[in-house]
Amino acid sequence: MLPWKRLLRPLTALLLTAAVAVFPAATSAHAADAPSSGWNNYSCKPSAAHPRPVVLVHGTFGNSVDNWLGLAPYLTKRGYCVFSLDYGQLPGVPFFNGLGPIDKSAEQLDAFVDKVLAATGAAEADLVGHSQGGMMPRYYLKFLGGAAEVNALVGIAPDNHGTNLSGLTNLLPYFPGAEDLLSTATPGLADQIVGSAFLTKLNEGGDTVPGVRYTVIATKYDQVVTPYRSQFLDGANVRNVLLQDLCPVDLSEHVAIGLIDRIAFHEVANALDPARATPTSCASVFS
Repeated sequence: MLPWKRLLRPLTALLLTAAVAVFPAATSAHAADAPSSGWNNYSCKPSAAHPRPVVLVHGTFGNSVDNWLGLAPYLTKRGYCVFSLDYGQLPGVPFFNGLGPIDKSAEQLDAFVDKVLAATGAAEADLVGHSQGGMMPRYYLKFLGGAAEVNALVGIAPDNHGTNLSGLTNLLPYFPGAEDLLSTATPGLADQIVGSAFLTKLNEGGDTVPGVRYTVIATKYDQVVTPYRSQFLDGANVRNVLLQDLCPVDLSEHVAIGLIDRIAFHEVANALDPARATPTSCASVFS
């Protein structure tokens, strides 16, 4: 076996180790349980002011709790019924999700939305996703009938057209078998590379589907989904937002924009309730 191939085999383990540093809040007991902050409360009934439940869709290496320790309480305090799911699990890999085939992850989202709608009695849900979680729902909307169940999709730093990881993915063809190995070990990662078969299918014929409102919130300091403008969508009912146009001194990168950035959170709230939207600025960090 070639030396480089021996190095590639532990790729998943190395990535998961790196993710531990990115998500230090992870604990061993909470990924599948409803946290105490008020979300994943299946007795919650949407109000007249906020008639649709909000489903939060975590990103790669995330889970239903850690990805939303900031945004979920932000929305529940504003009167939303908020739910979050785990998807894309790999056998033997706890806590770090979003690594399985993305089309199968979309099927998990489909089933979860059905569960939320049944529990709340709502006809439609709104989706908010970070990174892969902002892109993957588009497969559900386009191919699994999700457009009939979803009013709006808000993507926070979504890799809608894939990522080249600042050019690193361009090196894969120089290592024979590397792409096949990546696809086998972590198909959810391979699916997100620019030009993948999954992304080709997803974006063929247009980025959007009728009947759904789309919002993309990006940061120019994104170091994971690159180039950052590849996150933006084309089509009807699309609003593309660059965080630095709202607050030039906001330095959030790919992780922070989804986990802790209250300026981004304020814009999420605006996207969920455009009739009551208020201007987002640097002062929104105090909202």
